[in-house]
Amino acid sequence: MTEPAYDRHGGYDIVEAELYDFAYTTLMAKAARGPDIDFFVDYSRQAGGPTLELGCGTGRVLIPTAAAGCQITGLDRSKFMLDQCRKKLAREPEALQRRARLIQGDMTDFQTGETYSLVTIPFRPFQHLTTVDEQKVCLGCVRRHLAPGGRLVFDVFNPRFDRLFNPKYTEEEIEDLPDVALPDGRHFRRASRISAFHRDQQCNDIELIYYVTHPDGHTERIVQAFPMRYYFRFELEHLLELCGLRVIDLFGNFDRSAYGPDSPEMIFVATKR
Repeated sequence: MTEPAYDRHGGYDIVEAELYDFAYTTLMAKAARGPDIDFFVDYSRQAGGPTLELGCGTGRVLIPTAAAGCQITGLDRSKFMLDQCRKKLAREPEALQRRARLIQGDMTDFQTGETYSLVTIPFRPFQHLTTVDEQKVCLGCVRRHLAPGGRLVFDVFNPRFDRLFNPKYTEEEIEDLPDVALPDGRHFRRASRISAFHRDQQCNDIELIYYVTHPDGHTERIVQAFPMRYYFRFELEHLLELCGLRVIDLFGNFDRSAYGPDSPEMIFVATKR
């Protein structure tokens, strides 16, 4: 069993990157591709210029975006996630590969040498930024990389208040991954839990727990642990304004429905103020 080693930015080692990729490949296949993928791909199509994706990971959104004919640069701090992305890109047609560029870097301090019609932060990487200083420098970098008229699009979850204090969420919850097969004969299932509430810091400590069964029958428990910041609507609107960005749309889900009290998501679309 691996003990939790908290990474403040939700980083991945080589094993976790591999398991993450197989986990979400399985989930996306079950869901006939995640609704967020089509949402972000559509924004890239409409952008009229290149896209920069922060926290691109293994290419879950980046590769479909390049497949749609869009030029896209992906930035991620994890070498191991980018290695998985490169392996997947290598299996794609050369024309698609030419439309995708990968950079290892930190979303709070990057300089790509280009500007973009669209900057995206899909699937909650912004929630790994737990301090106001980190959030401000990230949005400052984004603003400097936006071309005139460019847009920033990112999603965070809409906080459910019971999940901010109820001790039942400290128990392991089995994800929608009861058994995922790996090419080498291993298979795994995944659970998650909130290991600690920090309401004064507006974040929870999260654990993703992988139970990996080897061909000889022995099982190991691998824990990826990280804090995750949660936000409220007007907090983010004020933060974006403070950083020179103006909200032009706010959606409550990836079907572009209006944000409301029971919306699962907060999806912000902003441009330079």
